[in-house]
Amino acid sequence: MNGAGPIARLVDQFARLPGIGPKTAQRLAFHILNEPPETARSLARALVEAREKVRRCSGCCDLTDGDPCAICRDPRRNREVICVVEQPRDVMAVEKSRGFRGLYHVLHGAISPMSGVGPGELTIRELMERLAKDGVREVILATNPNVEGDATALYLARLIKPSGIRVTRLAHGLPVGASLEYADEMTLSKALEGRQDLG
Repeated sequence: MNGAGPIARLVDQFARLPGIGPKTAQRLAFHILNEPPETARSLARALVEAREKVRRCSGCCDLTDGDPCAICRDPRRNREVICVVEQPRDVMAVEKSRGFRGLYHVLHGAISPMSGVGPGELTIRELMERLAKDGVREVILATNPNVEGDATALYLARLIKPSGIRVTRLAHGLPVGASLEYADEMTLSKALEGRQDLG
């Protein structure tokens, strides 16, 4: 939008969000402006509260407002199996499948030299520390089936295999190049069931 007034600034802030183009940013801005003032205040409060209270779980590195997170605290989870995912939204996707009852580890990205993301930018050190002390028997590498996800999975498999822990990768049903967050529950459930050993 032209100008630097409050409407233009609001549109600009929405446009900074991933997946939001200029037209959608305008629609969101005008929607907020047409709602009662309390709607905008509630949204602002929710944004500030989430930013201030949400942090990484000291166990799995997922985003949480309580440490450890609810999944890490749950005594019914199988602590011998860890599912490694790229992003917090991937935990939600796998949980919706109801096909996994172990714990998680969130990498917060994938190895991507083109984007300047190396192993040091991910939570790989924290994962290896968990594996050294937590009695884990299997690690499921549930990175996305694309170049970055595959590179990350292979890198992790090479790190983990010497410890004697079984390393598997999601299989069947996940299309190459797709993201976990867009997979339906049945596809994810089948992919978990059909996981294969790596390396």
